[in-house]
Amino acid sequence: MPELPEVEALKDFLSEHLVGHEMVRVLPVAISVLKTYDPPVTAFEGRAVTAVHRYGKFLDVEAGGLHFVTHLARAGWLQWKDRLPDGVPRPGKGPLALRVALETGEGFDLTEAGTQKRLSVYVVHDPQDVPGVARLGPDPLAAGFDEQRLAKLLEGERRQIKGALRDQSLIAGVGNAYSDEILHAAKMSPFKLAASLSPAETGRLYEALRSTLTEAVERSRGLAAGRLKSEKKGGLRVHGRTGEPCPVCGDTIREVSFSDSSLQYCPTCQTGGKPLADRRLSRLLK
Repeated sequence: MPELPEVEALKDFLSEHLVGHEMVRVLPVAISVLKTYDPPVTAFEGRAVTAVHRYGKFLDVEAGGLHFVTHLARAGWLQWKDRLPDGVPRPGKGPLALRVALETGEGFDLTEAGTQKRLSVYVVHDPQDVPGVARLGPDPLAAGFDEQRLAKLLEGERRQIKGALRDQSLIAGVGNAYSDEILHAAKMSPFKLAASLSPAETGRLYEALRSTLTEAVERSRGLAAGRLKSEKKGGLRVHGRTGEPCPVCGDTIREVSFSDSSLQYCPTCQTGGKPLADRRLSRLLK
């Protein structure tokens, strides 16, 4: 799933390639991708792009007073085309969900792999009309997001810190992969209760949050859209690396599996050497 660093890089890439150009065709291929119908998505046709924005993991293309807001979800992606194929794409079982064509012949496809179709597109006059955008918490890379703000957000959070970091209404933009990376950098168990953090632990988490995301953004900056997935995977230290040695201490990276996701962590760096129970329980194995 694209998270804050990848969506930020996509925003920069699209700002360079879209702003000032006219959207001549907007072709939905999978109707399920459209979450709004008034204005229709074809209302963008003939409008020039004026800006591209990011809200958490949402991408917003602004043109002529309208906002084309998309969330790529777990299996969605944006594929840039220097030259779009000729003809009109036909609905089918392939991954193509929507195509945007520019007057230059360039454009992009929104695609989604798998059978669970969660990629979404909204056409609105105000991004705050998108429910997912309206409920977003603060952006962790915003200038005003300091250690005190993080401490305030975590007050009273009687849930595991892993879940708190992934809650978009608490902090915008962090998903499964970067929450693993942040907690590894902070040397903190993913099962630790958020409200139980000491001031020193909160400070360590804040530094890990900002540095992990900032470094990922810098690695992704300037890359073409097609290279962002591999860059993300290559830059991860623990997430998706079950069974590999920890790059810090050399211990074996472990995994906790859930019904629809998993987390990875280093026992030596994060849990005092003890493996976490590989089930939905917030306690260590005895």
